[in-house]
Amino acid sequence: MFRSLAVATSLILAPFATVSQAQEQGASPERLTVLLEWFVNPDHAPLVVAQELGFFEDLGLEVELLAPSDPSAPPRLVAASQAEIAIHYQPNLYLDHAAGLPLKRFGTLVETPLNTVTVLADGEIESLADLKGKRVGFSVSGFEDVMLGRMLASEGVSAEDIELVNVNFALTASLIAGQVDATIGGFRNFEPTQMRLAGTEARSFFPEEHGVPAYDELIYITHDDLVGDDRLPRFLEAVEKGAIHLTNHPEESWQLFVEAYPDLDDELNRQAWIDTLPRFAKRPAALDRGRYERFGAFLAEAGLIEAAPAVDDLAVVVW
Repeated sequence: MFRSLAVATSLILAPFATVSQAQEQGASPERLTVLLEWFVNPDHAPLVVAQELGFFEDLGLEVELLAPSDPSAPPRLVAASQAEIAIHYQPNLYLDHAAGLPLKRFGTLVETPLNTVTVLADGEIESLADLKGKRVGFSVSGFEDVMLGRMLASEGVSAEDIELVNVNFALTASLIAGQVDATIGGFRNFEPTQMRLAGTEARSFFPEEHGVPAYDELIYITHDDLVGDDRLPRFLEAVEKGAIHLTNHPEESWQLFVEAYPDLDDELNRQAWIDTLPRFAKRPAALDRGRYERFGAFLAEAGLIEAAPAVDDLAVVVW
């Protein structure tokens, strides 16, 4: 996946010139620390646009966006009250809940799956059924194993019929080099473009089209003790404004993004920006309870968790 090609470092967005309502009233803005799930990239566009246009500041918030040195750390840091908010993955939230972490989803960033099974477009794999007897590269075991198993089953192939190969985070490189016949874990808004820029076209198979219930790829989580904190609805209000603004003004928003992060001004990120736009939640505070119930049942049926938790144990609506 795209995230495999960069070293994550702490990123602090610069202050902006907009005068907030809180400052006009003489009050200091209230701080919020948001831990990203990886380095900043177009998946975070609503946050960056909200920051650049002063939407957080207008609502009395001083928001700090931080990229972790360890991508697995943000949920644990929020659970330990070291930060107020983290970006996380809906599938992983069920595993964290099963492990006893005091976390709640309170908003959605990317409301469709991004994960895919990817093969070479000009290769011999034309359907998932063609993966029988083939090698599939992966980076992280757990949910992706379950997802792949369900996708294969939809085409009459057993998980025992394929060989899983741990390629660490070299998903694209291993596929292009022929070390594996397919990969799982690449994001549809990055890897196909990454492969095209390397001179190779990709074919992607989407989990939600092959037996896996649709889910939210990226969500906002907080500590159980903070679900009543009035900073959270203000945060989501600003994020919603950012999502709507970038939907209405994608080119202007792209310019704001690359002005804030000039190192990301390249063809890969430009295309990722375009491909991710329709996937952002325009109502980030909304909760699709049925989606969470179906996905929990899927994970329980697959044996990844012991039992599907009640939605209220995982997610809340803060406004």
